[in-house]
Amino acid sequence: MKTRPAGIGNVNADWMGSLPSKLSAMPLKHLAVPGSHDSFTYWVDVQAPVGPDQKVYVKYLATMFSVLAKKVMVKWSMTQNLSFKEQLDAGIRYFDLRVSSKPGERGIEIYFIHGLFGHKVRDGLLEINSFLDKHRKEIVFLDFNHHYAMNAEHHTYLIHMLQEVFGSKLCNNATVEGITLDYLWDKGYQVIVFYHHPSGQDTPLMWPGNKIPAPWANTTEPLKLIQFLNTTLKERAKQGSFHVSQAILTPRPNTVAKGLVWGLRNYLVERNLPTIMSWVEAQKPGVDGVNIITSDFVELTDFANIVIKLNNLLMT
Repeated sequence: MKTRPAGIGNVNADWMGSLPSKLSAMPLKHLAVPGSHDSFTYWVDVQAPVGPDQKVYVKYLATMFSVLAKKVMVKWSMTQNLSFKEQLDAGIRYFDLRVSSKPGERGIEIYFIHGLFGHKVRDGLLEINSFLDKHRKEIVFLDFNHHYAMNAEHHTYLIHMLQEVFGSKLCNNATVEGITLDYLWDKGYQVIVFYHHPSGQDTPLMWPGNKIPAPWANTTEPLKLIQFLNTTLKERAKQGSFHVSQAILTPRPNTVAKGLVWGLRNYLVERNLPTIMSWVEAQKPGVDGVNIITSDFVELTDFANIVIKLNNLLMT
């Protein structure tokens, strides 16, 4: 387990439970909620094969130059430094989750993935559940938005796992406008799972992906990102869904080539964070405002705290 970076503690471990009654009665889609992008990438397995989410040429390079290629991939695959518990303690409540089986491995185990394989999904879910057991008024969004190398049996296994781990904490798919903190507390619900695959359609506890759109700018340029965030926020659906603003930059192959030895954090994220965080600080939640905002390396700034404090604007 990595040591916690300086300045990160559990100051926001109970922030939802501490909100004024005016805010806990509002639809959750109108509150500002901090989230992390590729939430599980604080650890990746360099011994495992390259993931099935990668392009053919990446798999080829990893096969030809195994050790060197994977060292580079680690620097560009990792988007977080904090474990699930550390993110939760810091106030993160939305998790961006990409999962896969390991082709060639016996059984139907499911792992987190982003270029390289991470922890078993079950281990991550148990860590989240342990936090929720201790913080009964905190709510998490689990967004399973990419599935790789998974057949019907894998999906059945994962959906059953979610029900087994979280049990009565799982919130039934319902009208988004009716989901307030007061409603969730009254029912004892703490987990809203979005499952972006047809396999989840017949399970009322799995919310469809269209109830949490997360438009993606796919750019390395901060000004283009901000323009995209502003445009998609204006186009946000008035009814029926939450909304994710992905305040992240995305490396292109030539970006990786230029910043090969530095990696995502040093080459792309840190130098552009001031511009991105200025946009975050200028936002307001509410009917036409931000809802969930995600970031890479959430500990590099006071990201979670800044997003949470945006909710104070709803009190005026």
